[in-house]
Amino acid sequence: MNLDALFDHIGGLRVGVLGDFCLDMYWQADMRLSKLSLETPHHPLPIVKERISLGGAGNVATCLAVLKPRSITAYGLRGNDWRGSLLQELLMKFGVGTQHFMCLEGYCTSTYIKPLRVGISDVVYEDPRLDFEHRGPLPKSAEAHLLEALAQAVEELDVLLVCDQLTQGCVSAKVRERVLRLGKEGLQVLVDSRERVGLYKDVIVKPNALEARAATGEEDSKTAALRLARMTGRPVFVTLGREGCYLADGDELTWVSGRKVPPPIDPVGAGDAFHAALALAIAAKLPLKDAADFANTVASVTVAKIGTTGTASPGEVKAVW
Repeated sequence: MNLDALFDHIGGLRVGVLGDFCLDMYWQADMRLSKLSLETPHHPLPIVKERISLGGAGNVATCLAVLKPRSITAYGLRGNDWRGSLLQELLMKFGVGTQHFMCLEGYCTSTYIKPLRVGISDVVYEDPRLDFEHRGPLPKSAEAHLLEALAQAVEELDVLLVCDQLTQGCVSAKVRERVLRLGKEGLQVLVDSRERVGLYKDVIVKPNALEARAATGEEDSKTAALRLARMTGRPVFVTLGREGCYLADGDELTWVSGRKVPPPIDPVGAGDAFHAALALAIAAKLPLKDAADFANTVASVTVAKIGTTGTASPGEVKAVW
C-alpha cells in the first residue's frame, strides 16, 4: 500500500458526520486545597485544571480532521446552552463545517463530566460522572432539519459516517430510513451504532464484537460477522480490540490482524479512530482488507496516547507502518 498516494486521495474527499455530538470534560480537584465548608459539613472540590474535548460523533470528526480530508460537515444538533456553544466552537476549531449543525432551544447538549480528585500521593480518584443528556424523543423540528440537510448528501459528499450512539439520540427511525436510502442511492455510508446495528441495511456497519453478537443473537463473533453481512447486504467490519478485526464480505470471512502496541495502552476512542480511518480508506477506493489494515494502524497510534481520546496524524501513521 502506498501511503503517500492514499493521503493524497484522502485530501480530496468530502466527508459528512451524522450523529450524536458530545463534549467530554475532566475537572481535576486538588484536595490539598480543600477546607471544610462553613455552611455545610462537606469539603468542596477545588478545581485547578479543566480539560475539554469532543466526544461521540465529535471525536470521530476530530480523528477525521487530523487525517486531513478536503472537507468535513457535521449533521447534528446542540442545545442553546453554554455547553452547546463550546461544542460548536470546538468543531469549528477543527475545521468542521457547521452549516447543517442545528442549535435548538430547550435541547440539552450531551456532556459528560468526570471529576478527578488528586492529593498528596499519586493516586487519582474519579468521582461518579456527571451526565448532561437529552431525554425523550428527537424533537420534530430537529428531525425535519436533519432530513432536509441529508437530502443533498449524495451530491455533496463522498462518504458519510453515522455515529448512532445514544439511546434517544438524533438518529431517529426516520433519519435512519434516510440514511438507508442514501446507501441505496450510491453514497458510501459507514455506520457505528451501539444499540441498533441490526437495523441497518445497504450500508457498511462497524460494530465491536459485543455489539455484533447482541445484534445477531450469535455467541461467536465470526458467525455474527457473517450473519450481519447477510443482513446488511454489504461488507461488515467487526472490531476485536488489539486483535484487529473481522471482515465479512458475503460468505467470505477474513481476519485482519491488529498492530501490536507495548503497554501501557489506553483504548478509549480507538473505535472512533478506526471508524474515521476506515471510512476514508474505503472512500479512497482501497481494497477492503487494505482499508481494514489502515484503520487498525490508525487505531494503534491512538491507543498509545494515555489519558486522552487520541488521534493519529499522517506522519504518525507513516512512522509505525
